[in-house]
Amino acid sequence: MKSRFRTLALVSLTGAIAMACNVMTTNLPVHSSPQQQDGKFRNPARMQKGGLGKTLGIMWKVMTQKPADSVPSQPIPVHPISRAQLLAAPDATLYRLGHSTMLLKLNGQFWLTDPVFSKRASPVQWAGPARFHAPPVTIEELPPIKGVILSHDHYDHLDHAAVLALAAKTEYFVAPLGVGDRLVQWGIPADKVRQLDWWRSVTLDGVQLTSTPAQHFSGRTPFDGNSTLWTSWVIQAQDLRIFFSGDTGYFPGFKAIGEKYGPFDLTMLETGAYDPQWPDIHMQPEETMQAHIDLRGKVLMPIHNGTFDLAMHSWHEPFERIAALARQREQVLATPEIGLPLSIAQPQAATPWWRGVVEKEEPQQAAAALRP
Repeated sequence: MKSRFRTLALVSLTGAIAMACNVMTTNLPVHSSPQQQDGKFRNPARMQKGGLGKTLGIMWKVMTQKPADSVPSQPIPVHPISRAQLLAAPDATLYRLGHSTMLLKLNGQFWLTDPVFSKRASPVQWAGPARFHAPPVTIEELPPIKGVILSHDHYDHLDHAAVLALAAKTEYFVAPLGVGDRLVQWGIPADKVRQLDWWRSVTLDGVQLTSTPAQHFSGRTPFDGNSTLWTSWVIQAQDLRIFFSGDTGYFPGFKAIGEKYGPFDLTMLETGAYDPQWPDIHMQPEETMQAHIDLRGKVLMPIHNGTFDLAMHSWHEPFERIAALARQREQVLATPEIGLPLSIAQPQAATPWWRGVVEKEEPQQAAAALRP
């Protein structure tokens, strides 16, 4: 077990060093953006100071103190999806495919957020965080995609293999500044790419996409830190308003977005991969709930969980904490099982599906504890 964590830590170190150091930025986008300073994209708020020492300390903790239940020991329920099901689905239907990958049917067209279909969220496929479950549908089985919506360039959100596999069936790729340049470098035709700065919008076949602020960072190697922008998205289709957070820490921008574009029928907000050691870039569940309220959301769907092991908490903790907060704050929560359809306009009541998995795990854990 420890050897697996050591491998994970070494693979993850590349991204962590980029976060901590942000040195040797190359291939800067040609766009002039107020989010840039000294050739790098920045968050408006001052971030906690990182550094190599802190990064190495985090990696040591990951290698030596990782809890056993950060990965489920029993299968997560996954409901396979066919192309015929998708084509027959009513408008304003959403399918959670895993982590932050959502398939939305809007105005009769299909949209994908942060599509990750590879086995591992990693620069290599022989090591790194592995999926807890397979995607409920393959890229080959997907119908034509009107647009892929990207939040930033980290490996658990921007999957190189998936992007190339989706290219032939996708009409548009909508991305923050610099990420679009990266797609073109990978071979995506430039006329398919739309890249936006914060507060800029594009309308494609009746769906308006607005890039809105987020508090995070970017980079896929130690040498390109913050050379591309990170963003959240406001998605508007007819009377529907949807918010997709991408990755972000909690910040005052949620209130500004809510005032300008809310109320939202659905907020898809990151709830997972959080830790007190990196409070600026991922939200604790209490902050996720506050962000939902700031956005004036009607229904909250917690994302960025249940697919990859990217933090020190148990795999099911984000679900339990956000469910308890929803009850306390009297907020409506949507937690669809992977692959099941969710009506965006009239979402079904939240189902605590993860508890069934945990109940199956408990006898196994008890038996393991009794072994000499």
